[in-house]
Amino acid sequence: MLRIAVPNKGSLSGPAAEMLHEAGYQQRRESKELRIVDPGNEVEFFYLRPRDIAIYVSSGRLDIGITGRDLLIDSGARAEEILPLGFARSTFRFAAKPGTASGVQDLKGKTVATSYEGIVEGHLVDVGVDASVVHLDGAVETAIELGVAEVIADVVETGTSLRNAGLEVFGEPIMKSEAVVIRRTDADTSSENEPKVQQFLRRLQGVLVARTYVMMDYDCRVEQLEKAVALTPGLESPTVSPLHNEGWVAVRAMVPAKEAQRIMDDLYDIGARAILTTAIHACRL
Repeated sequence: MLRIAVPNKGSLSGPAAEMLHEAGYQQRRESKELRIVDPGNEVEFFYLRPRDIAIYVSSGRLDIGITGRDLLIDSGARAEEILPLGFARSTFRFAAKPGTASGVQDLKGKTVATSYEGIVEGHLVDVGVDASVVHLDGAVETAIELGVAEVIADVVETGTSLRNAGLEVFGEPIMKSEAVVIRRTDADTSSENEPKVQQFLRRLQGVLVARTYVMMDYDCRVEQLEKAVALTPGLESPTVSPLHNEGWVAVRAMVPAKEAQRIMDDLYDIGARAILTTAIHACRL
């Protein structure tokens, strides 16, 4: 049975459970449940603190897990990212009082407060800057006001909380994070669970594609078919079927959801009619 770690709370928890449900897996009904078994899919889910998931996976006790890329790197665990999931995106940056620094090289000799010392220390080593790192659990903005550090490093979304604290971001982003599927770095890919791991990944990839594309159907004149197909090439090629009315064909193709309205306009302009879009709930490519 495949053993999978899932975030039990925070910004990762809800979207992860929703994606797993869309992929056909049972999920817990109450937030207090720490473990459930999905016998139909031969999967056992363990609901753990997001920060701990990489440690559990690296131990080999669990086969794979869902956590944040930032938490994976910060943990230093012997685990690796195998599939980005596209939600819980965030950017990790330095911030300080205006005039303190303009780039990472200005941090030499300074103290940086953060909740992610693994990420910050690794980044400072990579860029060759000698600075001190102080670990704080949350609310790192106050570290500068209280004199604990001159600079902070934290997740930045809108930047509102930083501006309210009189701080500004500087330099290039330290990293960009999102939810990811991870597994042990030296995982045995010949194990009996490997087919289940690959099936799990295919299902999640199917959800990602289904969220990104819509199915588009429309009718068009045969003489306009080449122009229409150029607008809707599909993944392999569109499906084209003759209609009862001579000279007309029905076309079906997957198109990017964010471009669907523009494509519908362009199809209409070349004479296509009965243009419809339908949501895709699951797929395999």
